[in-house]
Amino acid sequence: MTRFTPFAALLVVGAAVFAFRSPSAASDLAVRAPAAALAEPIVGNRETAIFAGGCFWGVQGVFSHVKGVVSTTAGYTGGKASTAEYETVSTGTTGHAESVKVVFDPHQVNYADLLRIYFSVITDPTELNRQGPDEGTQYRSALFPQSATQAKVARAYISQLTAARTYSAPIVTRLETSQGFFAAEGYHQNFLARNPDYPYIVINDRPKVDALHRIFPQSWRA
Repeated sequence: MTRFTPFAALLVVGAAVFAFRSPSAASDLAVRAPAAALAEPIVGNRETAIFAGGCFWGVQGVFSHVKGVVSTTAGYTGGKASTAEYETVSTGTTGHAESVKVVFDPHQVNYADLLRIYFSVITDPTELNRQGPDEGTQYRSALFPQSATQAKVARAYISQLTAARTYSAPIVTRLETSQGFFAAEGYHQNFLARNPDYPYIVINDRPKVDALHRIFPQSWRA
């Protein structure tokens, strides 16, 4: 995403932001991935998953509209607590990925369902260490399974998508071991919902939310 300080965040409206790509082009990236053949059994009333798929504004914005999602938190995963700070993570040298912690009710939506949404409208799994206009390892497409079962489901789903040739290029989404999830600064939380007309959001992230509504209406929550 465009780098900014909390004080300058809403002032960045330059031509470079608009040059990233048009809303129609961003929307065209959506792919209706097949339902996962393998899903984990339901255990308990709450489960946590961590997803990284580019700028966490859009990842959080989409998942916050999914039925069964209880809460979403933007943050950093894959590095140390001492470097889990926006300006430092933005250097691409900390090992962190911008990520979103999703707490969900498995009786309403399971991990396999969230993976399907993630691979369909949130991330382009064929882009290595970038997403759309954002470049660097901090914007990588990565999954951080929170259990052995989640890891099994995620691996099986990636294999399923690969065998089905869902994408025109190889899937580079990584499965990584989490070193801890560190919540991002307050001004990043629910950024899409609080700033729906921010140029970056209009161009890159609102089309993803629209794609969720269009492709998965049964999963949509206003």
